[in-house]
Amino acid sequence: MTIDARELLPLAEQAVTIARQIFTTAQPGVVTSKGDRDMVTEADYAIEQALREFLARETPEVGFLGEEEGLTGTREGLTWVLDPIDGTANFMHGIPLCGISLGLAEGHRSVLGVIDLPFLGLTYAAAEGAGASCNGEAIHASRTDALDAAIVAIGDYAVGADAEEKNRLRIPLNYQLATKVQRVRMYGSAAVDLAWVAAGKTDACIMLSNKPWDTAAGVAIAREAGAAVMDIDGSPHTMASSVTIAAGPKLVADLMGLIEQAQQS
Repeated sequence: MTIDARELLPLAEQAVTIARQIFTTAQPGVVTSKGDRDMVTEADYAIEQALREFLARETPEVGFLGEEEGLTGTREGLTWVLDPIDGTANFMHGIPLCGISLGLAEGHRSVLGVIDLPFLGLTYAAAEGAGASCNGEAIHASRTDALDAAIVAIGDYAVGADAEEKNRLRIPLNYQLATKVQRVRMYGSAAVDLAWVAAGKTDACIMLSNKPWDTAAGVAIAREAGAAVMDIDGSPHTMASSVTIAAGPKLVADLMGLIEQAQQS
């Protein structure tokens, strides 16, 4: 099936509008544990169910992968990829760095994204070949060319039974960042990390894990805004990547060198 992602962008924006209405009127409600310090709220489920139903009706030929209820259809062609509330811990604590992240993947490549941050009144959108925008205005990735002038966001520390192993690189990486870049930030939301790289608010972000619902929308937006988006080996980012690194193009070489130093620590 061949569909120009640009044709589906208005539909994705409509879907996210539906999600925003639920987000802004719902309370977290019952909170269910998904594992060690990992939670899901009633609002997560309500948003995912609403968008599953809406997009299944409007695009029955497109699969759907949601964080809470998994895959419907196949991942071989086009697939909607949803994180109903990215930054659930922030949402539960009333921290405004959280939002709705809806992407579209063609195979393993992100080709469309809409991220809505309801508490901040910001909506980021992009489709492959159409550029990226925030609230309808074009956005562009950072042109910062030196690490000591860069703000770099890093993803959350891992939790769960294998957290110690997953966090092994995070400790030396934080040290490298703290000694080389202007400031390090941890926003607690992959959607915020990638959207703000796209908008040039943050010069780079590094997430040492890659859940497709966390990154599908943001990767498409950052890439269309001119950011380089890579796996840890420097290859182009895909839905199968192990790590998500996004940066303004002028920072890529120095940033990847810093990550390599952390790996050798």
